Amino acid sequence: LYGYGGFEVPLLPGYAGVRGRLWLEKDYAYVQANIRGGGEFGPNWHRAALKANRQNAFDDFIAVAQDLVKRGIATPATLGIQGGSNGGLLTGVSLTQHPELFGAVIIDVPLLDMLRYTELPPGASWMAEYGDPAKPEEAGWLAAYSPYQHVEPDAAYPPVLLTTSTADDRVHPGHARKMAARLQAAGHAKTLFFEETEGGHGGRGDRRPQAAQAAMKYVFLQRALTGTA
Repeated sequence: LYGYGGFEVPLLPGYAGVRGRLWLEKDYAYVQANIRGGGEFGPNWHRAALKANRQNAFDDFIAVAQDLVKRGIATPATLGIQGGSNGGLLTGVSLTQHPELFGAVIIDVPLLDMLRYTELPPGASWMAEYGDPAKPEEAGWLAAYSPYQHVEPDAAYPPVLLTTSTADDRVHPGHARKMAARLQAAGHAKTLFFEETEGGHGGRGDRRPQAAQAAMKYVFLQRALTGTA
């Protein structure tokens, strides 16, 4: 299950040869969630998850996950989720709010510490989307969902893979580093962390490391969702 849900960016149908070869041809399913905050249904769809209403995007994603289980397409143990950047925030929130719903979680190049995101460049430019943590009222709604602040040592989290890039100038790698460290320090041993040393927010331009990372993520999902992790 893949989602984004932010900045009026639409997730539209498209050809995905790597996913088809490494996932669909192995008889796994792929679901793309069109949730509030995105641009699939116009500006009002985006505005419905701005600032204080951000939880709407997370709730929509959870509703899709619950529907997949209800329909028998997946069970919680066989349902993996993935998102990157703002979508990494989405999967980070899903992990901390509903760990019981998922068998594996991929959090790519994410925002995760929403109480300090404006202090990590270029986070201050996104205040129109998320709000300003320096303002008490806005800090309140950010604190309610910020994944980094909601890691619990006694929670039954599924296996997690966090990825980032040392050279990421869009979302600071500190978010993923801190989250991985906090999960591991809290005793969640099935937390994996990968940091690319070159390339930016979208990864390296070289096809070989791109292929290696894609393979890594699909192997992670296959092992976690089939109980061999």
